[in-house]
Amino acid sequence: MTLTAPAPSRLWSPDRRWPTTGILLLVTLLAFEAMGVGTAMPTMVSELKGEALYAWPFLANLAASVIATVFSGRLSDRRGPRPAVFVGVALFLAGLVVAGVAENMAVLLAGRALQGFGAGFLIVAVYVLIAVAYPESDRPAVFGALSAAWVVPSLVGPAVAGWATEHVTWRLVFLAIVPLVLVGSVLLIPVLRGLPPHTAAPPRRRHLPAAAVAVGVGVAALSWALQHRTWWLLAVALLLLAPALRVLLPKGTLLARRGLPVTILARGLLAGTFFAVEGFIPLTLTVVHGYSPLEAGIPLTLSALGWAGASMWASRHPEIERHALVRTGFLFTATGIAAVTLIAPAWGPAWLTPVLWAVAGAGMGMATSSVGVLMMAASPEADRGFNSAALQISDMLFSGTMIGLGGVLVVATAPTAGVVVLNLSMAALAVVGAILTGPRMRATLES
Repeated sequence: MTLTAPAPSRLWSPDRRWPTTGILLLVTLLAFEAMGVGTAMPTMVSELKGEALYAWPFLANLAASVIATVFSGRLSDRRGPRPAVFVGVALFLAGLVVAGVAENMAVLLAGRALQGFGAGFLIVAVYVLIAVAYPESDRPAVFGALSAAWVVPSLVGPAVAGWATEHVTWRLVFLAIVPLVLVGSVLLIPVLRGLPPHTAAPPRRRHLPAAAVAVGVGVAALSWALQHRTWWLLAVALLLLAPALRVLLPKGTLLARRGLPVTILARGLLAGTFFAVEGFIPLTLTVVHGYSPLEAGIPLTLSALGWAGASMWASRHPEIERHALVRTGFLFTATGIAAVTLIAPAWGPAWLTPVLWAVAGAGMGMATSSVGVLMMAASPEADRGFNSAALQISDMLFSGTMIGLGGVLVVATAPTAGVVVLNLSMAALAVVGAILTGPRMRATLES
């Protein structure tokens, strides 16, 4: 039998070149803003005399982003992705300008909230746009490229933001992005105009606006409560989230039900386990091993490169079943997480950290893009927006929860002991993810 190579992706053919560029540019700019703002934040709040409100620009952005994903999903299901893209671009641009000209913390918070609304609208609308504008055979390549679009911002975003803040002004972190967002938006106009009429009627979903607000406030409150060990606020957050998630996630998601629910859950498990551990790698290297901040950041750079390389490799092999790539990705991530536990003690081989964490990054690259492909393949036209929003909510919910729990462990114990418990717990949870993504995820395309 003669094996034939899969047909090359048409992402960069003449009729797709500019829409693909526009999508990737917008996602890259969203990532740059997310990665760079943390570097400039200390200077921002100092200049605006808002040190007591340091965490609120992040929380306002997070809450707004979660709420917007829900409304973007509903709008996309009712009218297609076109209006959601325009709303997202307008809100994100407004947020950049408002934050960039802020003269006090209240205005900065308003700008950060507008950016969150814009980013939430855009990321869901982009997922739905991919489903409408690209055939199923090209979606692995598109989602692989989306994963890779986060790499450059991960590598250079903090450094560029730091240079601009130190040598020019922190306002450039926001204002310099504005013309590039406009360029990306213009590139999308031809494909948005050429979209077929949207005819699908989404099912009625009761209490969606209230659930959106509850989950946005709940995720932000959960993050704050875990980081500051404010237990009464944790109880409030859980009371908000429990009923809201029943409305906003496919039925059976948190129970790992076969098909689409376990696919949505897989995204959360991937993000939660990986980012909870990554957040404490620089701390371990600096406090336990005496690394400089620059040296402690090298593993994160290698991980980003591993993520991009694996996602692009997966996109070039559409003949491999996506659920198999998700399972393999979980196993790679679990291996990397378990291995970096060795660096927690002072005698651990810290020099191996970049290689070990690159393995975890490669697992994320394989799995996250494949989860997006599987989610979209299992989504009827009338539910693409809802399911895309659910994917983002799962990501943000698990990331915030696991990172917060990691902070509680590290603060409550000695750094080494806390990191060991956190890493081994996250590695075990990633193994659970690998087990769940066998036959249960294989049913995604059939559900």
